[in-house]
Amino acid sequence: MTIRSSILALIAAGLVSAQVNQTPAELEGVGVEEKIGAFVGKDIEFVNESGTVVTLGKYLNQGRPVVLNFVYYSCPMLCSMVLNGVTQSIREIPWTPGSEYELVTISFDPRETFELAAAKKQGYLSKFDRPAPGWHFLSDHNNGARTLAAQTGYKYRWDKSRDQYAHSAALVLLTPEGKVARYLYGIKYRAMDLRLGLAEAAEGKMKGSGKMERMLLYCFQYDPNSKSYVMAARNLMRASGAVTVFVLGFTLIRLFRRDKERYS
Repeated sequence: MTIRSSILALIAAGLVSAQVNQTPAELEGVGVEEKIGAFVGKDIEFVNESGTVVTLGKYLNQGRPVVLNFVYYSCPMLCSMVLNGVTQSIREIPWTPGSEYELVTISFDPRETFELAAAKKQGYLSKFDRPAPGWHFLSDHNNGARTLAAQTGYKYRWDKSRDQYAHSAALVLLTPEGKVARYLYGIKYRAMDLRLGLAEAAEGKMKGSGKMERMLLYCFQYDPNSKSYVMAARNLMRASGAVTVFVLGFTLIRLFRRDKERYS
């Protein structure tokens, strides 16, 4: 291969790489801009499954963290996969929506009605297999969904050519006071990630969150690269060292007492 051919090949490879890494036009402006620490508006209005206008504040300040789940109910594929993933995950943790946390599923499609929200709720509660009084399905009211999405950094847009919304798959975890604490991504959510995320969002105040969660939070840390909770080696070593010292001390005391009894 000549030098000229090599240069042309490198240029072609660079162009192909740029095209591969380029965001598709239909996904421009779609994604999540994390806003950890931001507060959401408690006066933002929605319509609940019964057709009543409610504010987001109805689900805040109850001493429980809140999971926000943005979808639209007529979504042909992704939203159903997300809701299925949420259902599977919450079935695997020992807590129930309405007791230890609130789960708020919100349609960002202003055309969707509360009747559709009610039908979706009935379908997914049947899959959850036990009462979940704290799982709420809301429809939009006065562009409340768009306002809340902007406050939490959730970006979506209408794709006219496909006649559907382009959006991402993510959960937003709020503290009981309405502060953004954590994001979980994907269509499936590890039960451990959700459990630790809720315990973290609760800031140690969640009912049912005890010594086990505090120990898990000590041993695990959220890794922004993998977007999940991973074992924290340093903390684990510290915990292991403390246990070793305790066991060694206990053993030495027993040996000392045994020898004392033997020679007394």
